[in-house]
Amino acid sequence: MSRSDPAVIRIKPYHYIHILDNNKNVTRVEFGPQTFTRQDHEQLVSGPDAMIMIPPRHYCIIQNPVARDEEGHVVRDNLGQIKIKHGDEEIRFEQEPFPLYPGEKLYGKVSPLQVVAPNTALRLRCIRDFKDGKVSRVAGDEWLFEGPGTYIPRVELQVVEIVKAIIIKPNQALRLRARKEFTDKSGVKRRAGEEWLVREVGAFLPSVEEEVVQTISAYVLTDKKAIHLQATKTFTDVFGKERKAGEEWLVTIDDAETHIPDVYENVIGEVKITTLTSRQYAVILDPVGDDGKPQMGRRVLKKGEATFFLRPGERLESGIQSVHVLDSDEALLLRARESFKDGDKSRSPGDRWMIYGPSDYVPPVEVEILEKRKAIALDENEGIYVRDLKNGRVRAVSGETYMLSPYEELWEKDLPQVVEELLAKERQSGPDSRGHTATVQATAGRSKTKLVTYRTPHNAAVQIYDYKAKKARVVFGPELVMLGPDEHFTVLSLSGDKPKRPHVIKSLHLFLGPDFMTDIVIVETADHARLSLKLSYNWSFEINKETDSEKIFSVPDFVGDSCKAIASRVRGAVAAVSFDHFHKHSAEIIRRAVFGVDEGDKIRNRFAFSANNLVITNVDIQSVEPVDQRTRDALQKSVQLAIEITTKSQEASAKHEAERREQEARGRLERQKISDEAEAEKARKDLLELQAQSATVEASGQATAEARARAAAAAIEGEAAVKQAQLQAEASKIRAQADLEQTRAKQDAEISHQKALNDLEIEKARDLSGIEAKKFKDVVDAIGADTIQSIAQAGPEMQAKLLQGLGLQGFLITDGNSPINLFNTAGGLISGANTNLGQ
Repeated sequence: MSRSDPAVIRIKPYHYIHILDNNKNVTRVEFGPQTFTRQDHEQLVSGPDAMIMIPPRHYCIIQNPVARDEEGHVVRDNLGQIKIKHGDEEIRFEQEPFPLYPGEKLYGKVSPLQVVAPNTALRLRCIRDFKDGKVSRVAGDEWLFEGPGTYIPRVELQVVEIVKAIIIKPNQALRLRARKEFTDKSGVKRRAGEEWLVREVGAFLPSVEEEVVQTISAYVLTDKKAIHLQATKTFTDVFGKERKAGEEWLVTIDDAETHIPDVYENVIGEVKITTLTSRQYAVILDPVGDDGKPQMGRRVLKKGEATFFLRPGERLESGIQSVHVLDSDEALLLRARESFKDGDKSRSPGDRWMIYGPSDYVPPVEVEILEKRKAIALDENEGIYVRDLKNGRVRAVSGETYMLSPYEELWEKDLPQVVEELLAKERQSGPDSRGHTATVQATAGRSKTKLVTYRTPHNAAVQIYDYKAKKARVVFGPELVMLGPDEHFTVLSLSGDKPKRPHVIKSLHLFLGPDFMTDIVIVETADHARLSLKLSYNWSFEINKETDSEKIFSVPDFVGDSCKAIASRVRGAVAAVSFDHFHKHSAEIIRRAVFGVDEGDKIRNRFAFSANNLVITNVDIQSVEPVDQRTRDALQKSVQLAIEITTKSQEASAKHEAERREQEARGRLERQKISDEAEAEKARKDLLELQAQSATVEASGQATAEARARAAAAAIEGEAAVKQAQLQAEASKIRAQADLEQTRAKQDAEISHQKALNDLEIEKARDLSGIEAKKFKDVVDAIGADTIQSIAQAGPEMQAKLLQGLGLQGFLITDGNSPINLFNTAGGLISGANTNLGQ
């Protein structure tokens, strides 16, 4: 028994307590209103607690409910203990207030009954077998409790979720899938996994056997738009037509204004209408026949004005095409795909013919347009290459307006890459000043079907070779060269650079001269001095254009051959003479070696090559440089010695001329000096006379000036002394006043500063005292007078309670170090004990 349990318990109305009888170990319930007197063997387990009140349209869940008999009375065992259903639950609705018997627990709190709104349902699941009216429910069954209505809960049921109705709008449908085999609301038997559409507009509440897959919106069809569908399974569509699996078709506005795809219809895409104007046409490949099946391999021509949808499998050949409009100089090259009747003519497959303008033309499906041709206007200097398809012959056409025939085509003439580069360079910049054209890396665009032309420069020649006739012809400039189908240019590969290197210059024409070329030749003299000669040759071709035209092209590289021949002659001539002799007579030696001498030992003026009629007319020595370092040093020393001798002779002549001029200048100077001294003596005489006169004047005026100056100086000194004394007095006065003002200002500033500091200190002290007072007042107000009193009494009262709990009348605490007088204490304790005994 706990000392804290009250002996008398007052139970209010609609309250109860649990009392444990320790003798029987049975707990009973006592209801109010009453005053309950607890016995010694009884113990208050809980309470007083308020009874559970369930208002109308509410319920609560009781765990471990008591067992009741058929009349609703609580069932007790033999010992009087109330029987409870352990682990069970009971749902109680609106009733009189009731207590919780020992072992019962309130799960959650009293809750209102759930109201199911319209277009809403509760998905219920059976967790225990029970009989719902005439329907037997088995654990695991699920069904819907549809609103509007109030759901009365049962312990055998579990609310899985709240199901809301789906609103099906116009032009919408709901795609459903069966969870298991059942019969839907329309009476149709559904199999597990089957899908179907609900098209009725309004609210639809799916049952537990139905699963909502998605909401499908309808496709709006217009005059310009249709949808392309494909059947995924054999079925009958909404239009009553049977569709085979894999079949494709179009739904247009002629079928319906809107279309919702069925579950077995796959939307491939939207198809736009094809519109043809009066100047357009189209060819449909693999058209769909009247039976809805594609006619593979067929072609259908559609002429404008027309509008149509391309059905599944159909496609346009080259898209929408415009009617071919031909000008007076245009034509269409046609070829028959198959046999057909073209007016009065019968066309066989492969026939070629042309339609000439001016006209417009739409080809039938049996005709193929190969190309559109235009008459080619050619000047006298322009042309094209034309190839006959029947015999393969190629000819050049120029100087007329030409239209190809049905069995003719433009032929492309291919040229070697080097010729292409040279022609491109000539078109861009023209030939250089010497008539040669340098090699370029990239060729400019050239129409290979046009006649190849080349402008031969003035005083130049071009060789053209006809490989079919095996003949060559030479064209002299200025002239325009036009190549035939079997003709090609002869490309010249000439030496260039210094010294000459082969195949440096590529050219289509040969310049006839006169011109020059430069070469560097290494020679060696009789005394083994190696020299580098830079020689320049003037050359030209001397030919008869009627008889010797082909002779100039007989030597492929006339530059390299002529330079080698001249270099060999020069080397032989220089090898027979010494360095000093060659240094003095280099020009004569080289000219004699190149041109040779006649019968009278006279140097000729030309050197001719009979192979190609090349003539060297002059040789110019531009530089002579020793190759060997020792020879170069000896030559440099000799040149320096000659320069020194010339310089010294020039210095001697210049020195003699300078001495002569110096003597002449010195004589003139002496004569000028004598005349100047005479003039100076005359001027000195005049000066002495003037000095004597000025001395007299100076002596008389100096005394007067000195006396006046002394008097003026004394007066000035006196005035200056007086002025200085006045200024010093004023300065002293100003300095004293300034010091006085500064001292006064400093004192005033210190006083003001100190006063301001004092005021701040006073204000700070006042504010601090006010803050402390307000803080203390707020603390006292916050704690309260009763709290302060309780705090003050808390110490003694706590000590008294502690002593009472320990059974002590008093206590003494010491640290063991301080001495305590216990004589009086003992006397007090003895007297207190005697007093207690007397009582």
